[in-house]
Amino acid sequence: MTASTTTPPRSLDDPDVGERYLRLVGDGDEYGAVEIVTALLDNGADPARVMLDLIARTQSRVGELWAANEWSIAREHAATAISERALAAVSARSAVRPTRGRITVACVDGEWHALPVRILGEMLRLDGWRVDFLGANVPGPHLVTHLHQTGPDAVALSCMLATRLPRAHAAITACRSVGVPVIAGGPGFGPEGRWAHRLGADAWAPDAEGAIRRLAREWPPPIEDPYRTGFLGDDEYTYLMRHRGELVQTAMTRLTAAYPPTGSYSRRQHDSTLEDLGHVVDFLAAALYVADEQVFTDFVAWTAAVLEAREVPPVALQIGLTLMRDQLRDYPAAIAIIDAGVATLRR
Repeated sequence: MTASTTTPPRSLDDPDVGERYLRLVGDGDEYGAVEIVTALLDNGADPARVMLDLIARTQSRVGELWAANEWSIAREHAATAISERALAAVSARSAVRPTRGRITVACVDGEWHALPVRILGEMLRLDGWRVDFLGANVPGPHLVTHLHQTGPDAVALSCMLATRLPRAHAAITACRSVGVPVIAGGPGFGPEGRWAHRLGADAWAPDAEGAIRRLAREWPPPIEDPYRTGFLGDDEYTYLMRHRGELVQTAMTRLTAAYPPTGSYSRRQHDSTLEDLGHVVDFLAAALYVADEQVFTDFVAWTAAVLEAREVPPVALQIGLTLMRDQLRDYPAAIAIIDAGVATLRR
């Protein structure tokens, strides 16, 4: 008997419902996963709790399993697609007529993690909002065109990775310049939304429930000068962005001499290392953009854990940071941030 044909759970309080759902999405069993959420709804479960306590919580675990190298990225993507179908099933069973304002929900340009922000959109619908869900990777100009066409009361912008902060900043400024306030969310905006406020967002929320509470309180807020925080980044940030390819390729070329094991890397390992060096530059640039080394040190700590799960020793990352530092000797802010990253590794 397969997992999808066992007795469906009757409540979110069933002790094994989370494990069963995780097993189903991990096995690619779309029908079983949808069966679980529909059975819960049939038995009176709150749709919001199904979305948050089952689908969203499982998605967090999926990310952890990938980071721990227990799941491949292909399995992670397949599980995400199934959770999107399960979320659609919940949405189809819980229509609410709009009674509040209109809100545009989107991921910032370059951000592809759409499931969390889609859950936000469905939660807002349950709360009575008319939601325009634009999905992943929405270019700023297209977002502004949509605002002109629809005139929403708010924009909810999601940013999961701090490397998207410069694009998030451009989107926030553009939205506010046409008179639409912005509520920001997602871990890319930093602890307690510290970088969302620096980029000019009118509000920040840690999760969907927090966003609903914030939108219910004194909204829309008065929009002050949208360009008050419209210009960030400096010469060091500009240099990094203009010379990204050169910095990455030089570090990769020097890595074989500095860390001999790379000489026997397969093509896949070589490409992964090249990608990791690109991430080093991108997170360094983001840290320079918002003038906060924590963007970079958090990335270094997370990357070290991911690499360790793949049996890559921390010294390999430390050497990569040093090779990048050697190319930036004329850029003191960048050097200070890299040094903070190295110190994080040593701790």
